[in-house]
Amino acid sequence: MDVDGKDLKDLFKFADYIGKKRYNRLTIRDFEDYRKFEDWRYINGKYECGTTQESRDWVRDHSDSHCPICNEYYSRRDGKTVDHKLPRSQYPWLSMEFKNLWVICSWCNKEKGEMHWYEYEHYMFLHHSDLYLTVKAARPTELLRSLRRKLP
Repeated sequence: MDVDGKDLKDLFKFADYIGKKRYNRLTIRDFEDYRKFEDWRYINGKYECGTTQESRDWVRDHSDSHCPICNEYYSRRDGKTVDHKLPRSQYPWLSMEFKNLWVICSWCNKEKGEMHWYEYEHYMFLHHSDLYLTVKAARPTELLRSLRRKLP
């Protein structure tokens, strides 16, 4: 399915077809890809040890003082978080694809949770319509196109 030019209804159907599938049979390679993010993000791959300098530098270089979703200061929303636009739990092979990462505030990250992208867009459209266009503009179109190649 080509995602360009589709209306929301078609995009949500596409998301339900792809995004709600759980990737329940991890290969060794998928698990390694999944773990690479932990090693990149956290010292010794463990949250309790703090973040690596490389990931802190990436966050600094890919964010400013405001969350791109809610436009609030990060400091007012429990700080910055690195979020996977397409969740790692569903797309482990995209764990370290930097086009899949963005810096958002902790509150927006918690609200997004593990929704797949169009589910998240739909949620924002229904619950935060004033922020919907901002979320739509951040749509990971190239990554979604890559999923098309994985379809049966």
